[in-house]
Amino acid sequence: MLNAKSLLDNQKTNIQNGTLSYYYLASTGAVVLWSASFIATKLAYETFAPIQLAAVRTLFAVILFWFMRKITSNNEQIQKEDRMRIALSGFLGITLYFAIENIGVSMTSSSNSALIVASFPAVTTLLEFFIYHSKPNIKKVLGIILAIIGVAVLTQINVDGNSKSMLGNIILIGAGIVWAFYNFITRDLTNKYSAMTLTYYQMLAGFIFFLPFVIIEGKTCRMPTITSASALIYLSVGCSIVAFLLYNLGLRKLSSSISVSLMNLVPVLGLIFSILILHESVSTIQILGGVIVIIGVILSSIQKG
Repeated sequence: MLNAKSLLDNQKTNIQNGTLSYYYLASTGAVVLWSASFIATKLAYETFAPIQLAAVRTLFAVILFWFMRKITSNNEQIQKEDRMRIALSGFLGITLYFAIENIGVSMTSSSNSALIVASFPAVTTLLEFFIYHSKPNIKKVLGIILAIIGVAVLTQINVDGNSKSMLGNIILIGAGIVWAFYNFITRDLTNKYSAMTLTYYQMLAGFIFFLPFVIIEGKTCRMPTITSASALIYLSVGCSIVAFLLYNLGLRKLSSSISVSLMNLVPVLGLIFSILILHESVSTIQILGGVIVIIGVILSSIQKG
């Protein structure tokens, strides 16, 4: 018969497990929303240039966040000692990441983009080894090696005979490196500020940093169509606001590698959306590379019990 202490311990464990599941669900929800972002991005390119799209998307998100903070009377401010970190996280996670990703997606297929993004957890885990000097186990090492092999397979693919697609694939890998550093910088801040406050100031900093990139891109604005406008709304509200809120919430209790590991849902849903919505054809090589990446991600993200 269990004593009172054992019952209390079991109850606390159940509560902790339930709380942890809440944060897993938050991160998973963000990934599900992001999985359709490649489709929306492709549709938005009907009238928007890559960096221009990222900047307008971020501006809309900043405006919506401002109204949300007013409605909820959220007056939380960033402390002086954290402002540089917030600015840096906004530059990495908003400006640099979306600029690189949008350029990469414009050069390759949305299905291939989703498969390459699936390797980001392994990239994060690999960088954690070097930066935080964590001790890798055999499963993690094997997982990283498999993920690298899978990405190597994917980057060799030319989509519809387009020679630029290989460069686009490589550019997307760069986005993964940037995303990993965004996770490292943001992880501690998530326990200090609310998800809304943190995301709002990251978006604000990200938009400011976008301005010189838009000038360099030098594309004139075009009147959006119903399709491109709808895609922009989805990217702004669904991906830039809801998904970022959920993801930053998940980072409060989950390690950066675990949070990013949930992105292995992206290639599965990304492939489905690409086939159903954009009618893209998926080759056997793409599927093979994607499967290798996903297996590698799962192995590299296993935590010691």
